[in-house]
Amino acid sequence: MKKLFIIATLIFLAFPLYAQHLTIGGYGEAVFSRNFYSDNVYRYSRPAEYANDPSHGRFDIPHAVIYIGYDFGKGWSMQTEIEFEHTGTGSAVEKEFTEAGEWESEIEKGGELELEQFWIQKTFCPAFNIRAGHIVVPVGGLNYAHEPLNYFTVYRPEGEYTILPSTWHDTGISLWGQTPQWRYEVMVTAGLDGFMFDRDRFVHYGAKSPYEYRVANKLGYAARIDNFSIKGLRVGLSAFYGRAMHNSYPNDLHNTRYAGVKGRTFIGALDFAYKGKRLIVRGNGDFGYVEDAATLSTIKRNLSSNNAPYKKTPVGQRAVAAGIEAGYDIAPWLNIKDSQLYPFARYEYYDSYIPASDQQDYTFTNKHRIAVGFNWFPIPAIAIKGEYSCRFMKTPYNNEPSISLGITYMAFFKR
Repeated sequence: MKKLFIIATLIFLAFPLYAQHLTIGGYGEAVFSRNFYSDNVYRYSRPAEYANDPSHGRFDIPHAVIYIGYDFGKGWSMQTEIEFEHTGTGSAVEKEFTEAGEWESEIEKGGELELEQFWIQKTFCPAFNIRAGHIVVPVGGLNYAHEPLNYFTVYRPEGEYTILPSTWHDTGISLWGQTPQWRYEVMVTAGLDGFMFDRDRFVHYGAKSPYEYRVANKLGYAARIDNFSIKGLRVGLSAFYGRAMHNSYPNDLHNTRYAGVKGRTFIGALDFAYKGKRLIVRGNGDFGYVEDAATLSTIKRNLSSNNAPYKKTPVGQRAVAAGIEAGYDIAPWLNIKDSQLYPFARYEYYDSYIPASDQQDYTFTNKHRIAVGFNWFPIPAIAIKGEYSCRFMKTPYNNEPSISLGITYMAFFKR
C-alpha cells in the first residue's frame, strides 16, 4: 500500500511537467432528421408504388472523436484520433435495395469504433516533415477539413462523402511542409480494394478492410497542394492513383484469366474555402475513374463464396461530385452580440455510377441536391445547425426532401 501511495504521489508531481507537452481535443455531432420519402427497399425499382409512403425519422450521433497528441521534443511528436461512429461498434444489418430486399450484415456500416489517426512525426523545419503511421489521406476538400465546423450542412457534404472514403485514413508514410503561401503533402499508403467498390458509393468503401490488417499487395499514391496567396482564401488540388485489382485477400486471381486486369484507379479534386469578415464560401469538384470497371464488376458478382465480405453490386467506370455553399453572418444586423448566425445555402450534383459503354446504367445514382438553413455559433467552438434539403432525382424516381437539426462542437481541451 505504501508503494502504491509513493507511485501515485510521483505521478501526481510529474504530471504538470509532462502535461505541458500534451494536446487533448475532439469534436462530435448529435442529429435529428425527418425524411419525407419512402424507406422501402423497392423505392428505386418500383418508384410509382412508393411515391406517397409515410415519412420516417432518425436520431443519430454521426461522429464522436477524441484527439490525443504529445510533443516528445527535438522535433518528435505523435497524434492519435479515436472515432466513434453512430454510437456503436461492430456490424450493422441493412436491407439491400436491389436484391429482393434481402437482409445483409454489413461490417463497414453502422456503429464503428475506429482508430482514424495514429502517427509519429519528425519535424526538421516548417517546410519539411516526415509522418509515418495511420494518416488522413487529404484527397478532396472534405478529407482535408472533415470536422463539423468546416461545413454548413448538418451532415457531411453529400457528394464527396458518397463517392470518396470519408474520413479517408490509411497506414503509410507522408512528407509534408508549409510556407506562408503554400502547403504540400505527398504520401504512400495501401492501395484501395476494388472488391469493396460499388454502384451506390463508388470507391467509398475501398479503404476499408474487414480483416485485422490492411491488405497492401498494391500501393496507393496521394498528393495535395494548397495555396494561401489571397487573404482569407485557400485553394487546393489533390489526387490519388493506385491499382485496385489483386489487392484483396486471398490473392487467388493471379493465375487466372484476370491476371492482367489492373483496375487502375484515379481520383482528382479541386476545392476552395474563403472566409471574409462575415462571408464564408466553400466549394469542391471531384472526378474518379476506375479502369476495367466492367470486368471488375463481373468478378465481384461471380465470387465463389456468397459470404465473402465484398460488395456485389457493379462499380461504374467514373463518378463525379461538385458542390458549393455560402453563408453570411447576420448577427450584427439583429444586434446579437458575442455570437454568429449564418443563414446558408448549398447546391451539389453527384453521380456515383457512370457506366462504361458495356455496363448497365442505373440513373437513380444521378442526383442534384439543395440545402438551405442556418448555423448559429453561440461561442466559437459550438454550432447549432438546421436545414431543409431535397435530392432531385431523374424521372421516374421520386424526389427526397428532409429536414435536419444538429448540435456540434470542435475544440482543444488542452493545448
